[in-house]
Amino acid sequence: MGTALIIGAGEGLSASLARRLANRGHKLVLAARNPDKLTSLATETDAITIACNSSQPDDMNAVFEQVDQLAQPLDVAIYNPSARVRGSITELDPEAVKNAILVTAYGAFLMAQQATARMIPNNSGAILFTGASAGVKGYPNSSTFAMGKFALRGLAQSMARELHPQGIHIGHFVIDGGIRSSGRPGRGEPADNPDSMLDPDAIADSYLHFLDQPRSSWAWEIELRPWVEKF
Repeated sequence: MGTALIIGAGEGLSASLARRLANRGHKLVLAARNPDKLTSLATETDAITIACNSSQPDDMNAVFEQVDQLAQPLDVAIYNPSARVRGSITELDPEAVKNAILVTAYGAFLMAQQATARMIPNNSGAILFTGASAGVKGYPNSSTFAMGKFALRGLAQSMARELHPQGIHIGHFVIDGGIRSSGRPGRGEPADNPDSMLDPDAIADSYLHFLDQPRSSWAWEIELRPWVEKF
């Protein structure tokens, strides 16, 4: 296994992905705005950490310079960051909206461009994007998140059509529902409604199943939701 990169690493899904990929044999590079929070996870997974504001090209360049220092090819690149700005369309702050879209979509483009350049010579690799139900349907007072996630989905779909024939597997994951997190207030699961939130380890398992798909039947998008979630 080669290098696996996670942009927007942290607790929850990112940590589950890091553990799964480390167990699979990948050398990990974890990028986050505050890499100090990754100390425990990095120790557990033998990962390299680096600071990165995903919407800044210079920061993304620095991440891939770190990737290039490892003596193995880039196999997997995962983009997790997103930003929400809730409110009526008439009340939203334009600068906050701009920043949210840069984080959710433009940063994904920056990562994808760099990762693709490293994977094309080998005709192999996988680039995965963490989406949301907001990328397929807009909700009231959530126009900013919808714009960012719709753009992310469009990026993934276009890349799949361009890059699947070149051996690079593109994946967009529609996460439709709340992700369970015992360490974050309000993200616990009600005792009387088990499995009503997505288990981050179960999501990570789906990412790895995606990586192992035979190329004769590659998917480009998968929707994941709890069994009680409404479509």
